[in-house]
Parts: sequence; structure tokens; C-alpha cells
Amino acid sequence: MLLCGVGGQGTILAANIVADVAERCGQDVKVSEIHGMAQRGGAVSTMIALGDDVHSMVIGQGEADVIIAFEKLEALRSLPSLRSGGMLIVNDELIKPASVLTGKASIPSDVDDELGFARALIVPAEAEAREAGSPKSANVVLLGAASALFGFPEDAWLAAVRANVPPKTVEMNEKAFAAGRQFALEHEGER
Repeated sequence: MLLCGVGGQGTILAANIVADVAERCGQDVKVSEIHGMAQRGGAVSTMIALGDDVHSMVIGQGEADVIIAFEKLEALRSLPSLRSGGMLIVNDELIKPASVLTGKASIPSDVDDELGFARALIVPAEAEAREAGSPKSANVVLLGAASALFGFPEDAWLAAVRANVPPKTVEMNEKAFAAGRQFALEHEGER
């Protein structure tokens, strides 16, 4: 599994929750994080390998079973890692990188088309998170969406969310998780 986004989107927290879920379900888990210039809005990616006996957390080209992208450009950048038939879950947000803001680069005009070709489940995570109580829980909305499509039991996901988010945000994050899960269940046939 590959989680990708930019600094401040909660990518690492989401990876910790996924690893916690896998451990609760008896899986061996290895996690590798790449922070880059995360504090300045740079790319953040986390590779999570899970299974009965994991020896490496490195995911090569075409090997990721699941990619959860916290914004559209990071989803495009990570597409080569997705295996054929893999699951792509993408936040419906596009964050302009510094190179675009300074005029040194431009955003591809076919972002949505490329994600459509990859059969991505595009989740309005920011809007769902706001409705749940805070736009900061968009990462948990995306995990809720993943939970509907990934084989671990819902109660394991919720236990991991509760164990990893700040105590004062548990209720809001439970609502965000439920919203993402419901969205994925309603739109599962679209991917």
C-alpha cells in the first residue's frame, strides 16, 4: 500500500492507523516514510507492506495493491507504482506546487482524465471532513473509503482510529471515517 500527499495532510497519521489495523488483524507490517520538505508543503509518501511474513517495505513500479492519494497531483505522480487492477483512492483536491505558483511549471490539463483511466475512486474528502467537524480529518475520510474496499473488519479500523488520533478529536474522526466508508460503499461500482 502506498499513501501519498503533501506536508500537513496527515499522511503519516493515516499510515500509522493502517499499520495499527493490520497488526490488530494479525498481519506482519513494515512501514517506510519519505518526508521530503513536508513542512513546506512538499511531497510525503509512505509505503506499507503487510501480510503473513513481510521482509521488505519497498514497493516497486507496478507493485502497489492500493494507493491512497491525499491530492490529485500526488495521485498522478504515484500511478506508475499501482499494479494492474490495483485500487486507487484519491482526495478530490488539487494542491498547486510551488513550481506552478511561481509560473515555472503548469498543471497538466488531463488530471481528471488520467485518474478516470486508472479507475480511481475520487472522494470529496475535504467536504466530508468539514461536515464531520474539521477539514483536518480528510485523511480519516480517505481511510474510511479504503476500509469499505479493503478486507479488514470495520471494528479494527475504528479501534485503530481511536488509538491514534488525539483524544479530543475521536468523535469527529469517527464521523469522518463513517462518511468516507459510506461514500465508498455508495460509489464502489464506479471504479
